[in-house]
Amino acid sequence: MRQSVTVRELEAFVCLAEHLNYKIAAEHTFVSQPALTRIIQAIEGKLEVRLFDRNTRRVELTPSGRELLPIARRLLGEFHGALGDLSEFIGGRRGNISVACLPSAAAGLLPPVMAQLQQTHPKLTIALHPTSGLLLPNMLKDGTADFAVSSRSADPDIAYERLLNDPLVLICSAEDDGPASPNAIWEFIARRPLISSGASSSIRQEVDRVLLDRRLVVPSRYEVANISVLGAMVGAGLGISVIPTMALCLMDTTRVAVHPLNAVSASREIGVLTRKGRTLSSATQHFLACLRREAAQRGLS
Repeated sequence: MRQSVTVRELEAFVCLAEHLNYKIAAEHTFVSQPALTRIIQAIEGKLEVRLFDRNTRRVELTPSGRELLPIARRLLGEFHGALGDLSEFIGGRRGNISVACLPSAAAGLLPPVMAQLQQTHPKLTIALHPTSGLLLPNMLKDGTADFAVSSRSADPDIAYERLLNDPLVLICSAEDDGPASPNAIWEFIARRPLISSGASSSIRQEVDRVLLDRRLVVPSRYEVANISVLGAMVGAGLGISVIPTMALCLMDTTRVAVHPLNAVSASREIGVLTRKGRTLSSATQHFLACLRREAAQRGLS
């Protein structure tokens, strides 16, 4: 069975073929002339062909050596190129990142982070999966996503790292006079028809919690799963709604007035979800570092 030729042997062959001088080739390959001779003899033995003709005055490639030279150069180029790709992957400069996230986080938090990464790590490929918070833990477990950006999960297999608080706001039609004062905002909510997010939405859960904390019982007049449709309904004067600030990115706000709730508890916590026991790639860790900086710069963490 023919033995495999090593990268070192190919490099020595190409160097000698280019210089046609054992002394110079030995210096370039950092070996002694006898060692270079043994390397060339080894590759000739493995290939069962003579690659060089040598006499006391000069070294010449044989026909087989001339045929091998372009092949060896191509193989070495591919090897060193692949080695460079591997180095970039290990260093986090190249790779694929899959991010699952709440739609509001996808629109209101991640684009600036991705823009920064595009400048510093242009070879990264990012797949963004905006979806319901209920589906995110399973996407982490089955490997569809490397990490998720969402509210805290009760799943024991999912780790959580808090990033920031996303304040809840009241939205009403721009033609509505709105609350008479910041102190009257809860009374205003109680007196207006409420348009709620879908029952499975993470927004709905947070709003219900805040209303319960204020001992407000406000039945939903309308329920809609799509946040952009909710915004259109509010803009048309069908009622009011309470949503996280980042969700404003998902709707047309030209016909909507926004009022802060001015309550410490009236916010939604957003963080990073990862599967416990899973090691993240260097590229993913770069993304998370950039995400943490973005959260800190917003002054909400």
